[in-house]
Formats: sequence, C-alpha cells, structure tokens
Amino acid sequence: MNFTFNIDNKIDKSSVIPAYYQLAKILEHNIRLGRYKKGECLPPENELSEIYGISRMTTRKAIAELVKKKMVLPQKGKGTIVCEPNKEIVFELDDFFEDMKKKGLNPSSKLIEARILRADEKLAHKLQIPIKTKYIFFRSILFAEDEPLVYDTKYIVYSKQKPILEELNEPSLQKLVVAHSQYIPGKSLRTLKAINLTDEESLLLNVKPNTAAFLLEQIIYDVNNNPIGLGKSLYRGDRYQLSNKGEVWY
Repeated sequence: MNFTFNIDNKIDKSSVIPAYYQLAKILEHNIRLGRYKKGECLPPENELSEIYGISRMTTRKAIAELVKKKMVLPQKGKGTIVCEPNKEIVFELDDFFEDMKKKGLNPSSKLIEARILRADEKLAHKLQIPIKTKYIFFRSILFAEDEPLVYDTKYIVYSKQKPILEELNEPSLQKLVVAHSQYIPGKSLRTLKAINLTDEESLLLNVKPNTAAFLLEQIIYDVNNNPIGLGKSLYRGDRYQLSNKGEVWY
C-alpha cells in the first residue's frame, strides 16, 4: 500500500493516510507558500469539500488540526482566518525514495525485522509512556541502485490493531505514525551525530567495520507536544556529506 499523497493538488483516497490529515498538510503547505496569506480567509468548508471530494466533517477535522497548530483562527461571521505561519518551519521527514529519484537513482528498501513489543524503562522514558506499553519496532535497509546507503530503525507507539508488513517498508516515520497510531504528528526534533559503525551495522551496509557514518535521531511529537515516535537512521559517511547555505556578512 502506498503512503504518498500529492501535497499540491488532490487527496489520495486509496492511501492509508487519513483524508483529513492529507487535507491539513495540503492547506499548511499552501499557507507556507503564501498562497493563503495572513489575514485572508481559507475557502469555506463546503467549497474545500467540493474541491477535494471529501465530506464537510472531514474538512472540518482538517481545519481543526491547523487551529491546534495556530496556523488559522475561526472567526464568527468571517470564516477561517490565516495566521502568520511560524518562521521556524519544521523539517518534513526525508522521503528517501523521492530524494534518490531526483538524483537519477533507483531506490528500494528491504525490511529486516518487524515486531510488536512492550516498552522497557529506557524507551518508555524517551516516549513518555508507561513501561510495557505496546509499540511497533522495525528495522530496514534503504538502497540506491542496489547499494545499501541507510540502516533505519523505528519505534512507534501502537494503538491500531492492523500493522501491515508491506506498509512498514516505508522510510517516512511521520507517515508510519499516522498509519499505525491514533496520533497526529505536529512537529519533529532531529539530532545529527558523527559515529563509527559497529560490526553488525557495517555488515548490513556492506562497508568495513568502524566506518564513519552519520546518525540521525528523530522524535515525532503530536500537536499537544507529546512524543509518539522515535527513529534512528545511519547514513554511510562515504556516500553522504553535510552542506549548508547561508548569507555572507560584511
């Protein structure tokens, strides 16, 4: 099953991503691009429902998510007013497949392990959940042109009862959280470290032991600022580099 949806045009009704969440992301994207400016009104609920082919209840739920993120404000007699978007834009979690395709490479992934486990004290502390709470654990390898580039592990607070293995073979932590829990992501926190791979990690990525790598740790929070997912991705240091653009000051 496919997790992707078109953020510019339409809602993918075959996706496991709820329609209201897709619409919320589409509207947020348009607000950040300036298509809906501060002080302007979003199109009425009935108009949005007609445009995207969804019910008014679904549209109302999407707008409620934007209200929680303080991106819009309902006003009686006026409609839903667009607020000033946060200048510190939250990173979208990498879409490995899209990134590789843009580089002209053929991406793929291999699911190594997927299990429903119960949180130990360490994980329970990180996700702020009771010890022994159920979570989905899985790990996979991401490839480009059949070359292993990323070793990925994810931990997701579990509340739905139907994890599908094919769906777990998806690199986006944010989309997996939406598909397999009752929570809606609000923001993410990322930490990047330079490390050396262990023997097992080196074997999985087909490199020499102790090879340098980037470790990207990311925590997904819901709209109430509660952690709901944890991801760790190891990027091969011989295939990735850091770059940054900034202004020159005189």
